[in-house]
Amino acid sequence: MKNKLMIAVLAMFLLPFTACDNDALLDINVDPNSSTELDFDFILADVQGGLTTNGYVQSRANIIYSSTMIQQLASTAGFVSGDKYFWNEQYTSAMFQDYYPSIIKNATHIVDNLEGTDEVNTYAMAKVVRTYTLHRLTDMYGNVPYSEAGRGLNGQENWFPKYDSQQEIYGMIVSDLREARDIMNPNAPNPGIQDIYYQGDIAKWQRYINSLLVRVGMRMSKVDAGTAQSVVEEAANHSAGTFQSNDDNTYVVHNDAATNGNSAVIISDNYRKGNARLSRTFIDWMKSLDDPRMMIISGGVGDPDMPSTWITDPEEQVGMPNGYDGETIGEVAVEQGLIATPDDYVDNNIYSFINPKLYDFSDPMYLHTYAEVELLLAEAALKGWNVGGTAQEHFENGVAAAITKWVEYDASLERSQAEIDAYIDGLDFGSASAADQERMIGEQYWAATFLDNGYESYANWRRTGYPVLTPTNYPGNQTGGTIPRRLLYPAFEQSENPDNFAAAVAAQGPNTFTTRMWWDVAN
Repeated sequence: MKNKLMIAVLAMFLLPFTACDNDALLDINVDPNSSTELDFDFILADVQGGLTTNGYVQSRANIIYSSTMIQQLASTAGFVSGDKYFWNEQYTSAMFQDYYPSIIKNATHIVDNLEGTDEVNTYAMAKVVRTYTLHRLTDMYGNVPYSEAGRGLNGQENWFPKYDSQQEIYGMIVSDLREARDIMNPNAPNPGIQDIYYQGDIAKWQRYINSLLVRVGMRMSKVDAGTAQSVVEEAANHSAGTFQSNDDNTYVVHNDAATNGNSAVIISDNYRKGNARLSRTFIDWMKSLDDPRMMIISGGVGDPDMPSTWITDPEEQVGMPNGYDGETIGEVAVEQGLIATPDDYVDNNIYSFINPKLYDFSDPMYLHTYAEVELLLAEAALKGWNVGGTAQEHFENGVAAAITKWVEYDASLERSQAEIDAYIDGLDFGSASAADQERMIGEQYWAATFLDNGYESYANWRRTGYPVLTPTNYPGNQTGGTIPRRLLYPAFEQSENPDNFAAAVAAQGPNTFTTRMWWDVAN
């Protein structure tokens, strides 16, 4: 008791001194020679790389959901939820859960701190990355936080961001991209090599932004044709232009320290060896056209770990049907003539696997390509919009670029100009009806966005209806046998941001796979 009393008296005696000297004590902990703010160019490099190195998001939203729903890949594994239209809370939430507190928060931090300063180029680049990321989010979920996103550290009033409507978001995307493009200045401070997309090349950045505006504009084309045409024509005819060749492609180069996020899941034993296979839909489409990408995309039929087993004849490639498991796949394999009886089914090595040259940890990853832009401009030209050039010219440019872009992964994936020309001539785009031309553009876009950007494959399919896909109807699926139209909001949003979550659901519709978003009205 005596000791406790002495401690209490001493505490009361020291209180006035410690209270009045708090500021001095805090000052002691400040190193006057250290920066209190990370270099904004360093943060820019981090957010740029975050879109491709993040295996957590890429594996779930891009590979497990998007690529299988769009029937580029197939799997018998139950955890590959998109193949059978299952709901997995962790997987559907991954992009929402990860992008907001990382890429969006950090990109917004740059934007808010550099706005109005002479660092216009770093500001603009960060704004584009922020906009690109939010565009990907809205296209996967619908209404999402945009205007108030990423500012939670600025004050308590930002802790519960509202969900903007997708129509409003698209207006903000166009405005933000145009502002970024127009404020860029080659004579202003420049992040240089810390810009891991273009190493500070302002001309390429402006072409990139215009190319993104084409993507955004075309996404609105079925729901707001007037605005869509205005956005696309303005971007296509802007003095900076859109992408002019594969040299303008937006991609990230990886290494053993900062690895390709797709490779992280594909290279794993339980996915590569047992479960990742090319979809029958995709293989059959390439076969029907004698597509020179067949043995770029496919590594062969056989065991991915045993090259001696690989069958690499393009005509012998076999795609896995979507919507089957390890037991039911045997029956369809019999129908395909691969085995005599269902009991003969041993493993998935009777189906074509992804070419291992496409999933090294150090492989690049494309965010936007000349091929995509040209195919969208072909569609715009087909509508009679003023984008320069004919639909056929843009189509042929896009197809050729989609084939040649793979050389960045491995030099052996190059195809001769004669082979490419023969393929394009065989497509005979110029003689097709307008309806068939629209279908051909949609199918080629689907192929051009394989692997790196399944998000775009999925979004463009929902917008156009191409390629025409036959849904699966695996028992227990969440959609009644229709391909999902969106991913579900995370469950934690309902408890952590309840009012804004409720308002979003009330405005958009139920938080289900089958609820359509604003621009999804076509098919």
